[in-house]
Amino acid sequence: MQLSVVIPLLNEEDSLKELHDWIVSVMQSNHFLYEILFIDDGSTDNSWQIISGLSANNPNVKGIRFFKNFGKSQALHAGFKAVTGDVIITMDADLQDSPEEIPALFKLITEEDYDLISGWKKKRYDSVLAKNIPSKFFNWAARKTSGVKLHDFNCGLKAYKLDVVKNIKVSGEMHRYIPVLAKNEGFTKIGEQIVQHQARKYGKTKFGMERFINGFLDLITIWFVSKFGKRPMHFFGALGVLMFFIGFSFALYLGIDKVFINPTGRLITDRPQFYISLTAMILGTQLFLTGFLGEILIRSRPNETRYTISEKVNL
Repeated sequence: MQLSVVIPLLNEEDSLKELHDWIVSVMQSNHFLYEILFIDDGSTDNSWQIISGLSANNPNVKGIRFFKNFGKSQALHAGFKAVTGDVIITMDADLQDSPEEIPALFKLITEEDYDLISGWKKKRYDSVLAKNIPSKFFNWAARKTSGVKLHDFNCGLKAYKLDVVKNIKVSGEMHRYIPVLAKNEGFTKIGEQIVQHQARKYGKTKFGMERFINGFLDLITIWFVSKFGKRPMHFFGALGVLMFFIGFSFALYLGIDKVFINPTGRLITDRPQFYISLTAMILGTQLFLTGFLGEILIRSRPNETRYTISEKVNL
C-alpha cells in the first residue's frame, strides 16, 4: 500500500461522493496503490450511509463511525491506528483541500525523505475576522513557542511517513499542533508546501468562537507539554523551591529581628511579613508536591485517547 488517505468528517453528506471521485481520479492517473479511510465523527446526517455505499462499490474505501462526536483529534487518532500505507495523507471532507496536491506531497515524503509535510494555504477564502486573523495569531505564537517554522499549523492537508502517525498520540484538540507533537517524538525533518485552498462548496463552516478560545488554551498546553511534559518537577519543583525560599527568608528575618534586634517590639504575628512568609512557604510546598505527583503520574499511567467506535466497513 503506497498511500492512505485519512478523512475525518462531521455532517458532510453533500461533498463525500464528489470528494471520493476526485481522489480516485488522482490515484488512478498516478497509478497509486491506495486506501481511503473516512472517519465519521458522529454525523447526524446521511454521511455514514454514503460512506457505506462508496465502500460497497470501491474496495479501497474503508470507514470508521463513532457513536457520537468526539472531535477531530480523536478521529485522526483512530485513523492513524488503522492505516497501512507507506505515506499517510490527511485532508478535510469539505472540498476545501484539493486532492490534486497529493502526488506532490507523496514525492516530498518518498523522494526527499521528509517525515512530515504540512500544507500552507497561502491564499485563503475564509472570513478574515472569523478565521484568518485568529489563524495568523496562533501560527505566529506556535512558531515562537515550538521552534517549528511553519506558516499554517492547522491546515488539514498534510503528508506523513507511516512511522510518524504510529508514534504520535493526538488527544484533546491537539490536531492543530500535530507538527509539534511529531517534533517532540523526534521527527525533525518537517517541511511545508503551498497548497490551493478551495472556497467551501457545501454546508457551513464548523468554526466558532469556542475554537478561538480552545486554540489559545491548546497553545499554552502544547508549550508546557513540549517544555515540561516529561519532567514536571523541573517546573513546579523549581517554582516551589523558590517560593519556599522566599517565605523562609522572611521567617528567618522575623526571628532574628525578634530575638536579637528588637525583642520588646511587636509580636511576630502582628507583622505583615509573617503572613507573607507563611503564604509563600505553603505555596512553595504545594507547588513542590504538584511536581512530585506529576512525576509519579507520568511514570505510572500512559496517555489515553478515548473514543467509542460504532461501526466499521472494510476494516
